[in-house]
Amino acid sequence: MTARPDNGGPAPYALAQVLARATGEVVTAVGGYAGGVYLRSGRQGLLRLAVLTGLPAQLFRPWWRMTMGRPYPVAESYRSGQSVHLPDAEETMRRFPQLMAGLPFLTASMFEPVTSGDERFGVVMALRTATPGVPVGPLDRERLRGVADRLAADLAELTAAGDPVLWDGDPLSAEQPRAAAGAREAVERLTQAVLSVDRQGRIGFVNAAAGELLGTGGPELHGRLLWEALPWLGHPSYEDHFRAVFMSTEPVHFPARRDRGTPAQWVTVHLYPGADGVTVTIAATGTPSYAPASMARPGGGLGSPADRASALYRPVALAIALTEAVTARQVSAVVTEELLPAFGGRQLAIYLLDERHLHLAWETGFPKGFLDRFDGVGLDVRLPGVETLTSGLPLFFESMEHLAAAYPGIPLDAHVGARAFLPLIASGRPVGSCILGFDTPRGFSPEERTVLTALAGLIAQALARARRYDSEAALARGLQSALLPHRLPVHDQVETVGRYLPGTQGMDVGGDWYDVVETGGGRLSLVIGDVQGHGVAAAATMGQLRSAVRAFALTGSPPDQVVRGTNRLLIDLDPGQFASCCYVGLDPASGSAEAVRAGHPQPLLRHPDGRTEVLDLAGGVVLGVDPEASYPVTELRLETGSVLALYTDGLVERPDTDIDAGVERLRTALAAARPAPLTETADRLVGEAGDTEDRPDDIALLLASRTGTAP
Repeated sequence: MTARPDNGGPAPYALAQVLARATGEVVTAVGGYAGGVYLRSGRQGLLRLAVLTGLPAQLFRPWWRMTMGRPYPVAESYRSGQSVHLPDAEETMRRFPQLMAGLPFLTASMFEPVTSGDERFGVVMALRTATPGVPVGPLDRERLRGVADRLAADLAELTAAGDPVLWDGDPLSAEQPRAAAGAREAVERLTQAVLSVDRQGRIGFVNAAAGELLGTGGPELHGRLLWEALPWLGHPSYEDHFRAVFMSTEPVHFPARRDRGTPAQWVTVHLYPGADGVTVTIAATGTPSYAPASMARPGGGLGSPADRASALYRPVALAIALTEAVTARQVSAVVTEELLPAFGGRQLAIYLLDERHLHLAWETGFPKGFLDRFDGVGLDVRLPGVETLTSGLPLFFESMEHLAAAYPGIPLDAHVGARAFLPLIASGRPVGSCILGFDTPRGFSPEERTVLTALAGLIAQALARARRYDSEAALARGLQSALLPHRLPVHDQVETVGRYLPGTQGMDVGGDWYDVVETGGGRLSLVIGDVQGHGVAAAATMGQLRSAVRAFALTGSPPDQVVRGTNRLLIDLDPGQFASCCYVGLDPASGSAEAVRAGHPQPLLRHPDGRTEVLDLAGGVVLGVDPEASYPVTELRLETGSVLALYTDGLVERPDTDIDAGVERLRTALAAARPAPLTETADRLVGEAGDTEDRPDDIALLLASRTGTAP
C-alpha cells in the first residue's frame, strides 16, 4: 500500500510509509473497508487525521481536525487511553450522538489508542460493516490492539531517531490495490453511463455510453476524482449520498440535476459499494416527483452550511433531551417537540409492547379516536406498525398510495401524505414501534433513513429506562404509603397534623417522613426526618429509620439516646445513605419539651400572641456518618395555644434561592395563619409549594399545637 499527501504536498517518507502500512493492516485485521490514523499535532490539545484509506478524504474534511476535548470517539480514546468499539448505529447514537448526527450511516467503527509507555502518539481507527446487537469480538479487539502496538513501536523508533511524530498537514491518502476489471464487454453494451471508482473516489473505468450522456469520454475522466470530473456531482446536497455509500454496504440512489442551465436535465444516479470501490451508473430521467430544493437551486436548501447545521440541530437536541427524560410521557413529549419539527412531521404515535400486544402510549396529530382500533393488536397481525417491530426493519412509504398498496384494506387517516414506521428495539429487546406522519408526499433520503433508524434506537433505550422508572416509582409510592402513618394519635392536650407531598421531578418519591409516638408517662414524641435520595432505596431506609425511632422511643429512652441509637443502627445497616432528623419529646401537661437535632432544619415556634420565631436548637451531624456522634439536648416550653412546626428542607428550598429566605417565608406564613383549625394552617403552609410545577424535592410537615385541655 502506498501513501501520498491528499493535497499533493510532501511528507516525511519514513513516517508516510509507517502510516500507510498501519492503515492497510488495520483494514485487513478487522475485515474492514476503511481505516486511518489520527496523530497529535504541534498545537496543544489538537489531533489531526494523518492518513486515510478506503474513503475519499475530501468528503470528510470536517473531521480532519479533532479537538481532544470534543465528545467524539477519537478524542475519547486518546484522552482515556482506552479502546472505543461501536458495533452499530444504535450504540454510536447512544454514546456519541454528535458524531451520528454528522455521519448518520449504518456502520461499525473501532478506535484504538497508539501508545508506547507514557507516550501517546494518537489513535488508529477502522470502519467495517455494522453488526447490530453483536459487540466487537475478542479476536478483533486483539488484532486491532496488535496493529496499534506495532504502529506505536514504529513511531517510537522514529522519535528515538530524532524525528518528532507530529502532524500538522492534510491527511495522506493510502491507496488500496485495485481489483482487476472484468465483464468489460457486457458493460459496454449498456445504454446508461457506467463508471468504476476506487475507495478514494478516483475514476478507473468509464464505458462508451458515458461519453454520449455526460458529454465527455473515458480519457478525460480516467484517474480524476468523480466530483471534480463531473462538477455537478460535487454539489453539497449530494455529499451525504457519497458519504453513505463509502461508509456502508447498502446501495444509494438519488436524482441529480446534471445541467444547471435551462431547461433542467435530470438524471438518476445509482451507487453500488464494494470492498475495493464503488460502481456508479447514471441514466437520463424526468423531473422527480420529490425534488429537494437544494437540488433544483444551486446553493440553496440543505446544501448550504447554515441550513445543514439547522437540519442537524434537532436530532442532536433530541439525543440530549432524551437523556433528561425520566417517565414514558416525558420521553414521548421530547420526541414530539424535537423529532417531528426536525423532519417536518405532523403526526406521531408510540406503541409499547406488553405481553405480545402493542398498546397505544402516545399520539398527536391523528384524528381523534382513529388509532383506537389498533390499540392492543397482537404481533401476528399484518400491520406496518407490527411488522416493523417483528422484523426489526424500518418501513418508509413516500405516499399514502404506497402504504395502501403494500397493505391492502388498511384503514387510512388521510389520502395524502407519507408515513414512516420505526422499530423501537433496545439492546436487542423489542420495546414497541413509532409512527411518523407527514401531511404531503415526500421521499426519504438515505441520510434521513439512517438518522431516523438510529434515533429510534435511542428512543427505545429511553422508553425502556422510563418503563423501569415507572415500575420503580409505583413500587416506591406503595412502599412509602405503607410506611407513613395513616393517622396520628389523638390526644386531649396536644393536636397534631401531618402533611406529605412528593417531588415533581425525577423519581417522585423520596425518604421524608414524620411520626408521633405515645410513650410512657403520657408523653409524646414528635419526629421528622429526611433520607438522602429518592426512590425505593430511600423509601426503604425511611421505613427502617421510622421503625428504629419508634422502637427506641417506646423504651422510654431520653431524646439524645433515641437519636444516638438510631444513628448507630443506620451505620450498622450500611444502606449507603444518610439522613437528617429532628426529635422532640413533649410533656403535654406542662408543655415542657426536650429537642434533639441531627443536621435537620431548625423548627419554628408560633407563640399564642402570633409572634413566630426560628428556634435555635443545638445540633449534631446527620445520621449515618459518625458512630460516635453525640446529640445535645435543648430544653424549651410550649405554652397553651402555641404551634410547633417541624418540616423538611423541600418546603423551604427553591432553585437559585438561599434556604434562609425560604425559612423566613415559612415563618411569615405561619405567623399570619389562623391558630385554628390546625389542618387549615397545614394546608396553607404546603399549599404554595404544592402548586409549584418545578419542585425537585419532596416535602414533609408536622404541626403540633398545645391546646391545654385537661384529660
